[in-house]
Amino acid sequence: MSKIQNIIFKNNISSKLVKNKKLHKENLFLIKEINKIFKELKKIKNTFFSLSNNFRLSNKFKDLRKFKKFKTVAIFGMGGSILGAKAIYSFLGKKDKQFFFYDNLDQYKISKTQKKNNLKNALFVIISKSGNTLETLVNINFLKKNIINKSNTIIITENEKNYLNIFAKKNKILSLDHKKYIGGRYSVLTEVGMVPAYLMGHNVNNFRKNLLLHFKSKRKNFLKKSILELKQIYLSKKYHSIIFFNYCPRLNDFLYWCQQLIAESLGKKGRGLLPVISSAPKDHHSLLQLYLDGPKDKLFYIFSSSESVTKKLQHNKFDKNLDYLRNKKVNDIIISQKNAFIKLLQRKKIPYREIIIKKFDPSTLGELFSYFFLETSLLGKALKINPFNQPAVEDVKDLTKKFLV
Repeated sequence: MSKIQNIIFKNNISSKLVKNKKLHKENLFLIKEINKIFKELKKIKNTFFSLSNNFRLSNKFKDLRKFKKFKTVAIFGMGGSILGAKAIYSFLGKKDKQFFFYDNLDQYKISKTQKKNNLKNALFVIISKSGNTLETLVNINFLKKNIINKSNTIIITENEKNYLNIFAKKNKILSLDHKKYIGGRYSVLTEVGMVPAYLMGHNVNNFRKNLLLHFKSKRKNFLKKSILELKQIYLSKKYHSIIFFNYCPRLNDFLYWCQQLIAESLGKKGRGLLPVISSAPKDHHSLLQLYLDGPKDKLFYIFSSSESVTKKLQHNKFDKNLDYLRNKKVNDIIISQKNAFIKLLQRKKIPYREIIIKKFDPSTLGELFSYFFLETSLLGKALKINPFNQPAVEDVKDLTKKFLV
C-alpha cells in the first residue's frame, strides 16, 4: 500500500508469473526509466514536461481576465481536448457558472441549448490540437451565424496553418498555442485543461502542487511495483477488461479521461485491456452477478471517497429491523457495500486495485492526472508499445475524409 497525502492507493494483483531473474532485470529497467524522466523534466520538452516545475503556460494567459465575466461557458472539443476539462468540472464541484461540453456529433444538443438561449451570452472555448478535428469543426458550424466573435471566443490549437488558426486570425480571435510536443490525451495540465479550470474560478497553480510526488522513494517504489504487476496482467491471455468500479459520482468524468488515456496508449499490437466505467452501487443490481460469478477475465479498479461530509439518515419510516440504518451517513452505507464487494473479490481471488480519494481539491486532481500519466506511459514502455501514438485512430480519420470528399 502507498499512502499519499490526499489519495490512498492499494493493489491486490498477483505477480506470481514473474521469475526472479526476469523481475530483477525489469525492475532495473523501470528504475532507470523513472529516473531518466525525472532528470529530463527540467530540460527536455516532451510529453512529461507539463509535470516539470519549469513548465509555463502561454504568456497570453493574462489576456483571459476579460473573459471571467461570462457566467455561461461552452467548450467544444473531442477526446483529450475536452475530457480533462470535464473531469475538473465534475471533480471540483460546480462554481457560480454554467458549463456546457460538446464532445460528440450531437446536433440536437446544440439545437436544444440554442433554442433556450443558453448560448446567447456564452463564452466559446474551442480546442483542437490539429486545428482540423472534423467533429469540432462541424459542431461550430451548427452554431448560429455570427454568434462567435473576438469578444466571446477563445481558441486553443497548434501554431500551424490549420482551419482553426486561419479562422482565429481572420476574425481576430484570441488563440493560445497547443503545445506540439504534448499529445491530446496527455495535455490536461497545459492550456487545454487549465484555461477551462481558470474560467471555472480555480487557481491553476494549485493543480501543480503534487505533480512530482510519485518520483519520490516510497511512492516511486509503489509506481514501479504496480507497473510490474500490471505488465503480467497485460501479457496474460486470461484478462481482457479493466472495470472502473466507481463508488464516487464526482469521479465519473475523470474515469472517462482515464479510459481514453489507457485505451489509446496501450491498445496496440494486438494487446490491451478494455477499460469500462461501471457505476456503483447502482451496478450491484445489474452487473455485479457477472463480475463476481462470471468469467475471471477482469481487473477491477475500485474508486471511492472517504469524504465525511454526507447526510445522515435521521429517520426510519419502515420496520424496526431497519433501525441499524438510523444516523448512518450515506457514505457509511456506500463504504460498507464497497467492503463487501472487495471481500468477495478476495475470496474468489479476482485481482483488484483500490483508489480512495481523501480530499477534493486541485492538488489531489493534479496528482491523479500525473500518476496515471506516469503509470500508463511507463507500462507502455515495459510492454514495448509506443504509448504516445494512435495509428488506428489516424487510419479512420484518413478513410473518413475519403468517404466525404
